[in-house]
Amino acid sequence: MKILLAYQSGLPHRNDPYISLVPTGLCYLHACLQEAGYDSVLANFSAWPVARIKEELLALKPDIIGISQWTHNRHSSLELAAISRDLLPKSMIMMGGGHATFCYEDILIEGSPVDIAVLGEAESTLLELVERLASGKEWQSISGVAFRRNGTIVLTAPRKSLGDLDRLPLPARYLDRSLGVDLELQSEFIVTTRGCPSTCYFCSSPDFWGKKVRFRSPSAIVEEIQYIRHKYGLIYFSIRDDTFTADRRRVLEFCTLLQMREVNILWNCQSRVTAIDEEMVIEMKRAGCECIQLGVESGSPRLLKQLGKNITPAQIEHACALIREIGINLSIYLISDIPGETDDDIRQTIDLVRHLRPDHGYVSPLAYYPGTRLYKDALASGNTTSTLFADKRHAALYVASAHGESSAKLMKELAGNQQDDPECFKVQKRRLGYCYTTNVIAGEWYRQRGEYDKAEKELREMTTMQPNNPWGWFLLGDLYSEWGKIKKGKALYAKVLSIVPQHGPSKVAQAAP
Repeated sequence: MKILLAYQSGLPHRNDPYISLVPTGLCYLHACLQEAGYDSVLANFSAWPVARIKEELLALKPDIIGISQWTHNRHSSLELAAISRDLLPKSMIMMGGGHATFCYEDILIEGSPVDIAVLGEAESTLLELVERLASGKEWQSISGVAFRRNGTIVLTAPRKSLGDLDRLPLPARYLDRSLGVDLELQSEFIVTTRGCPSTCYFCSSPDFWGKKVRFRSPSAIVEEIQYIRHKYGLIYFSIRDDTFTADRRRVLEFCTLLQMREVNILWNCQSRVTAIDEEMVIEMKRAGCECIQLGVESGSPRLLKQLGKNITPAQIEHACALIREIGINLSIYLISDIPGETDDDIRQTIDLVRHLRPDHGYVSPLAYYPGTRLYKDALASGNTTSTLFADKRHAALYVASAHGESSAKLMKELAGNQQDDPECFKVQKRRLGYCYTTNVIAGEWYRQRGEYDKAEKELREMTTMQPNNPWGWFLLGDLYSEWGKIKKGKALYAKVLSIVPQHGPSKVAQAAP
């Protein structure tokens, strides 16, 4: 039995290598099927023309097609299902993901090309479905699915959440059996938790993953990172948990393991302003964390309450000041175009941003997503309709009918925030002692300003203190190449490859004329 797990991003973003990445959950499903012995192929059709997709479908002739559906690609995923049904009428077509979970009635309408909607966490459900289909057994009674039978939609009992996330296979071990997937870029993004301790009104995470946050163990995370570092040469990772720091003890143990094993990576993560403290941030930096992203959303206490954030501007200021003081790059998320937003609310947010001085940030207009309290409340009040997502073609459905001025104002304010005091690096070194993350950030700060001598000094300290840390050699190679010292730079890229043989950027740089 051949299985195809497919993803196609929404039309506006199909050529963006980051936005069109395969959802991590689909990679886990692929790994589970492969580990169980099934012939599974993972496909990212985002950048493919329809003719090429059809050609591949006919070549593969999968018995089962699973399609990942999220709000931004809800129409594209249904169009992919329709193409698959037309070419392969005997194939079983399933759809799962965040949007399919909450809007299964939309995708199981009369005449839909989709046979089954897999709801919520899907590993156990999919394995049971495939096993029953492969053996010709009845499948309609299994938990965690919805399907159409005799003109009505049948919803089975909810599936119990997985108890031990460490038992899941690593996606990176099975990515080779794929089509259209950038193996290195895909492997950069990892998840270590499922769920979020927060209950923000605009987020569907609690309803999708369940109320309880589940964690992978520190040893399992580090083993995954080391495996990817060895196989694909990655030395930078992005941890995409809703709140990576939700379990303080786990974070400290993770950081200790990274340092003990001398993994020597850089990484970033997302957190919450009430879920970090001084000791944690220091250990995160010592373990290579170069950026922490915080959901700030607004500087207005009234709007923070309206969004269900349960945080205050004072807590935001304290967390951000701590991150900047320790010397980790600070990134913030802001939400604009909130109903009832006043000029004073916007002013409070701008004042907060000026006080925080983040290194970078993102602004998103408030949008509806199924499964969120925001959307449920809008339905109850009559401010929107239950057919909103089916009727509208936009990738994101913003709460405000038209963008106001706040989005542009906030983006302009974020663009104007730049670190301008190199004395902070000296303060950080006195406080933490030698820490390669400090040298990386300082070296890049000087390089971007053309102060090559000072950048060289920072990076040379790394190669002296940690000769097996690839970051010192790699960034020196980049520095010398930019400086016009090409031959010297190539020698340093060779040094990187002696430490991390599969490091892609060093291979490319060394091979350049």
